Amino acid sequence: MLVKSYAAAVQGISATIVTIEVSCTKGIQFFLVGLPDVAVRESHERIISAFQVSGYKFPRSRIVVNMAPADIRKEGSAYDLPLALGILAAAEEIDAERLENYMMMGELSLDGSLQPVKGVLPIAIKAREEGFKGLIVPKQNAREAAVVDNLEVYGVETIKEVIEFINKKRTLEPTIVNTREEFYKQQLNYDLDFSDVKGQENVKRALEVAAAGGHNLLMIGAPGSGKSMLAKRLPSILPPFTLQESLETTKIHSVAGKMDRGMALMAQRPFRSPHHTISNVAMVGGGTFPQPGEISLSHNGVLFLDELPEFNRNVLEVMRQPLEDRCITISRARFAVDYPAGFMLIASMNPCPCGFYNHPDRPCLCSPGAVQKYMNRISGPLLDRIDIQIEIVPVPFEKISEQRPSESSTSVRERVVNARLIQEKRFESIGGVYCNAQMNTKLLQQYASPDEAGLGLLKNAMNRLNLSARAYDRILKVSRTIADLEGADKIEARHLAEAINYRSLDREGWGM
Repeated sequence: MLVKSYAAAVQGISATIVTIEVSCTKGIQFFLVGLPDVAVRESHERIISAFQVSGYKFPRSRIVVNMAPADIRKEGSAYDLPLALGILAAAEEIDAERLENYMMMGELSLDGSLQPVKGVLPIAIKAREEGFKGLIVPKQNAREAAVVDNLEVYGVETIKEVIEFINKKRTLEPTIVNTREEFYKQQLNYDLDFSDVKGQENVKRALEVAAAGGHNLLMIGAPGSGKSMLAKRLPSILPPFTLQESLETTKIHSVAGKMDRGMALMAQRPFRSPHHTISNVAMVGGGTFPQPGEISLSHNGVLFLDELPEFNRNVLEVMRQPLEDRCITISRARFAVDYPAGFMLIASMNPCPCGFYNHPDRPCLCSPGAVQKYMNRISGPLLDRIDIQIEIVPVPFEKISEQRPSESSTSVRERVVNARLIQEKRFESIGGVYCNAQMNTKLLQQYASPDEAGLGLLKNAMNRLNLSARAYDRILKVSRTIADLEGADKIEARHLAEAINYRSLDREGWGM
């Protein structure tokens, strides 16, 4: 008998239907074809054991299983469940017609229980698109899949439950998730807050400007000055997720297997902080079986690189193109996959090897030229993509011991959200531009042209401070954001003055 069951293969952050065709005839052989990897071929032994524990026998027949389309490589153990049910249906142990109404995924244990799998959200979206009545997944993945409307999602614990459900001997209750309630309930629940930070008002202001305009930011300061503490609190002042952004980010984390068990939807922007020993592939994604890298896991959120000069130079250089294009393409001989990479880059570093260059109290112990050599670990093209560069000095004792609370993240976030609303309205007719940091030269001339007083100030600053030519556009972008925070239509001299102060590394003599 020939029957079909249905599963899905995840490529990038999208799913493709996999039709599992099972033919059961006289004989005693077992064939599995359709470009399966080792984990899929090993399913044979897991299925036999699961059948025995559940009270079923593996058919003593000639079984041929084809996983179509045959030109897509089938990877992982998530095909165990549809393979097992297809074999039972071909042996006429279960209702084959009812089986065709459902897509299913799940890894089998030897005792017949189901283990969670990756990529359930894009699979659920594909199941709805293809008109399946329902999706059967391990119970741990059910809430994640149930985010998709108009699809019955059943979370099961054992293969026996699935068999009895297909044979109408058991009723399963579909998992229901109120997507909007789930989303908004957790959206503003942050553990870290700006009110915890004592002093550093100028740095908090720089982070506010960066959040309001989507600007990349670099903090330079001595050890213990609060760089990491401030960076970790940045997500608490970013604009809240929209539902569309949340779904897109959840898909990426689902494919990478980074979703917490039982989580339905990511409600807060991701904050990723990889160690400086990270490899190129781990940063941008890829591998033998391509997976999203840190830049994609940071999509719609923050990528924090602590101690930036300690990262391998090649790792930093591969980020240059994603910083501009907001996506990364992983190409292989047979296929290519695209991953989104629209992240804010926040980096921190010491000013020199000893950490005390330009320190107000402690002398720098580095040899002549060591500071410049340290700075040269970061390439000019990468620094060119960082709009805000700000120095941090240690907090004095009077500020640390102060009992008066600082401004909360909620207050700062309100100003950031208002500035982003202005930018959304400004760029609503321009595709691919959502914030000031993404403006090109044409848009800068249209929306960020300074008046005569501002132009004079900018010219004077560039001559006196010997700012580089690349700093010009960055200053205009940041000043446009500062004006948006104030609700000003035009860029004024004071906005430019503040933006100029955020170009620390462009000043002549830094590190000399």
